[in-house]
Amino acid sequence: MTDLELKKLKDDLWHAADVLRSGAHLAANKYGQPILGLIFLRYADILFKQHKREIEAEYAKLKGSRREKSRIEISIEKCGFSWVILPWPRGRRAVHGRSA
Repeated sequence: MTDLELKKLKDDLWHAADVLRSGAHLAANKYGQPILGLIFLRYADILFKQHKREIEAEYAKLKGSRREKSRIEISIEKCGFSWVILPWPRGRRAVHGRSA
């Protein structure tokens, strides 16, 4: 990434943050909480995607053995957290992260 591209990215991110803050009617000192939450979710998503194949491979390898583990247990070992699929009202489904 060139310096010019990096500057444009930085400017775009600051503009997006300003738009989000103004639309949410949050004071500047209250704005950090939802943003930090979004940053964590993005980090968790990237980390989980990096380990997803390993998690599935280990689950398949251990399934049916004395050492069998759930996908959640393996996810916690690999990532430090697990994505859990929870039922959502009216037949919809939502994905929620659970910290270890």
